Amino acid sequence: MYCWYSPSRNENRDAWPTIRPAREVGPVPEVHVPHLDDEEEASAGPLPEPRDAGDRVRPDTTHRSKSLLKLGLEVLLIGTGVFLGLMGEQWRERAHHRELAETSLRRFRDEILANRKSVAAVKDYHTRTKKSLDDFFAADTRTRNTDDVTVRGIQPASFERTAWDLALITQSLTFIDPSLTFALSRIYTTQQSYAELSRGILQAMYVLPPMSENPTPFFGALSVYYGDIVYYEPRLLELYDEILPQIDRALGESPAERPR
Repeated sequence: MYCWYSPSRNENRDAWPTIRPAREVGPVPEVHVPHLDDEEEASAGPLPEPRDAGDRVRPDTTHRSKSLLKLGLEVLLIGTGVFLGLMGEQWRERAHHRELAETSLRRFRDEILANRKSVAAVKDYHTRTKKSLDDFFAADTRTRNTDDVTVRGIQPASFERTAWDLALITQSLTFIDPSLTFALSRIYTTQQSYAELSRGILQAMYVLPPMSENPTPFFGALSVYYGDIVYYEPRLLELYDEILPQIDRALGESPAERPR
């Protein structure tokens, strides 16, 4: 670019400096800012190639390994939870069985105590009446006197068996010690035989009334009945006395703690 100046006529042209052409200014060069990442990548160079195919870890293989590990942990946790649940259920079931057995044993003890008291209350009466009948039939038929026989009723012992029936319904006998269950079964079987004999003599009272003109036939039936009863009653008392301490030991109690 050139700048020109035109002087007036009165001005001395030599007094002004010579106007030289101005230097042309070129375009401003761009400033290059180096990138550190590029330098690091350049200095690092290419990654070393794996030595063999075994060193190459594929992404899908790593993901599969993690999935298998996660699946294994889930299976382990689920199995542990199921196992603990089964153990808890078995513990609750055993506790229920133990409670059922203890409840049944307490019922058996109360029932046996009541039955023992019933047998002991009539044992001596049956023994005396049996002896009186034996003396009556041992005497001469011509000299027998029915007034010599004192009978104040048959007075059979009454037995409770609610505990046994309930134990059969609830199947609690399976949770009691087998030896103790065997002893209980023997007692209740003996009581049942006793009860059947008593039922038989009570029916005979209607066929052979004791208040008839000739009570001898009834006395004969009563003598046979008492002959069996005086054998059953001492045996029952013996069985009662044997099993009560066993029940106390099974319950972890002493005879002093036994209800009266």
